[in-house]
Amino acid sequence: MSIQEGQVMNEDIDAINRMRAITISREYGSGGGEIAARLAKRLAWHLIDHAIVEGVASEMGTSTLEAEAHDEYTEGIVSRVLNGLQYLYPASTVCAPPEAFLSDEDYRSAVSKIVRAAAVSGHVVIVGRASQVILAELRDVLRVRIIAPFEKRVAYVMQREGVDQRTAESRIHMKDHDRARYLQMEYHQKPEDVHLYDIVLNTSLLDLESAVEV
Repeated sequence: MSIQEGQVMNEDIDAINRMRAITISREYGSGGGEIAARLAKRLAWHLIDHAIVEGVASEMGTSTLEAEAHDEYTEGIVSRVLNGLQYLYPASTVCAPPEAFLSDEDYRSAVSKIVRAAAVSGHVVIVGRASQVILAELRDVLRVRIIAPFEKRVAYVMQREGVDQRTAESRIHMKDHDRARYLQMEYHQKPEDVHLYDIVLNTSLLDLESAVEV
């Protein structure tokens, strides 16, 4: 690397460090989660992902499993696990009575509060959780969308998760549907709307490390 290239890179990092937060919205299998983790590590910023769910649980005084049931995957695996436990162990205390669960409004309010607090604290990479919408009015937030063609995402999921093609395709369809449904129901937005983002990266054109560099 030349001295000039190093100076440009340092200027880029300085510009990023003046931001409060970077939000990462991603298609499942696009590598967005991995990019977020690498970016946070490179910048020495905090990565906010599952920690938000735990924060909601603490904020609302309920269990993490209950909070997860309201997360992006409302009809996802946690919900099915809870339903399964309730079916197998009807007398168990694993599942609280329905009235003890978070309402969608309470959950959305708590997530919004935590996302905003994280952004105010600064130097955070926030993955999902509608953060691109919640922080839309803040100018010192960089909103990024990570995408890839379906066949590339299938190959990524097969390799990363060790599943066959049919399972990978099914998983992608389910995750994409759940994320889109969450954003539409809670915030009346569509994740593919490019106007929600400052940058859209296609990882079929960039490898993960190059995407982090961008």
